[in-house]
Amino acid sequence: MKRLNISSGSAYEKPIGFSRAVRIGNIISVAGTAPIAPDGSTSCTDDLYGQTKRCIEIIAKAISDAGGKPDNVIRTRIFLKDISIWEQSAKAHGEFFSVIRPACTFIEVKGFINPEWLVEMEADCVIE
Repeated sequence: MKRLNISSGSAYEKPIGFSRAVRIGNIISVAGTAPIAPDGSTSCTDDLYGQTKRCIEIIAKAISDAGGKPDNVIRTRIFLKDISIWEQSAKAHGEFFSVIRPACTFIEVKGFINPEWLVEMEADCVIE
């Protein structure tokens, strides 16, 4: 099967050696996606809701670039720096995925590469 690597242009991709998303056959996996603004800065500093929305925007574009659609998402993983405020992230997730309703997991982590990040997200897709 043919492999398609999708880049978001993130400065982290080349030195770490990863792709934003990879498609093989009818499967798309989107890597841990941080709330990075187009200029490389952190989007929505100190705003978990806004950062989650930014992660979803990046993920949606990667899925589209790989030939998928949002309704192909079957699973999301949301990694939070502070699980006590998970509802803020859940609100953004629900606004985008309320009809699609993928399997979803919230996980608290100690921290991220950039201490300004409050969230990272992953997504998996199956294209019918």
